[in-house]
Amino acid sequence: MAPYPISNDHDHDDDHDDDHDDFGGLQRDLKAYGRSMNRRQLMRVAASFGMSLGALKLLGCDNSPTTDDGTTGGSCSRIPEETAGPYPGDGSQGTSQPNVLDDTGVVRSDIRSSFGSSTTTATGVPLVITLNLVSSSTCAALSGYAVYLWHCDAQGRYSLYSSGVTGENYLRGVSATDSSGNVTFTTIFPGCYSGRWPHMHFEVYRSLSAATSVSNKIATSQLGFAKAVCDTVYAQSAYSGSATNLAQISYASDGIFQGNAGQVATTSGSVSAGYTASITVGVSV
Repeated sequence: MAPYPISNDHDHDDDHDDDHDDFGGLQRDLKAYGRSMNRRQLMRVAASFGMSLGALKLLGCDNSPTTDDGTTGGSCSRIPEETAGPYPGDGSQGTSQPNVLDDTGVVRSDIRSSFGSSTTTATGVPLVITLNLVSSSTCAALSGYAVYLWHCDAQGRYSLYSSGVTGENYLRGVSATDSSGNVTFTTIFPGCYSGRWPHMHFEVYRSLSAATSVSNKIATSQLGFAKAVCDTVYAQSAYSGSATNLAQISYASDGIFQGNAGQVATTSGSVSAGYTASITVGVSV
């Protein structure tokens, strides 16, 4: 599969020759920028000055709490809007292209098997993933919202689109959040194909009834996984080729994630017992 196009949006404001790294004009400017920037923009500013994101935090440019591993802890920041990619299966590509959103059977929490005319089950390391939807402005749980989640199989193929699985619709499903804003899917760990870091796609809707048409979506984004768990999973025979593809890219160099820690799911478990993963998704409502 061809990789996603990589953004060339690396424009930065010019710095001044008399700025200093400590308590000078640079600090004042970065603090001002930080108040109006999201995490991804801050990372780009850090790179332009040859600094780490941690250095920006020390300068007071990011007020979101962070954990020791660099991930955002307890943050309700709006998750970045991302491309749905070339294999959404949501009707956004026209009437001649696949659309599962209005299909009977798409509303389910276990997305490992196809539904409808096929019951083929995708093989791979078991994964239960939970998305916690919250308001990005108030941090309140978003109950009754719907999430459409899809991803590739262990061989890096997307159902409905990729050769050999065009007649399948596995690893796609819609489900609603509970009173705590949580929505959980039982699936498999996705494979890694050339040009992209291991990931899942998702769209957010205000309700299950709204999730029958892509025109009603209020957010589109992606989530990724930490390298350590990917290395472990991709040592399994079902994931042939994934380890090689992973070695050719990093989370920081991925054209979508660009190192944004807020899009990495927290994962625990093992190959034998299966994995669980979770991520907080801040949505503007």
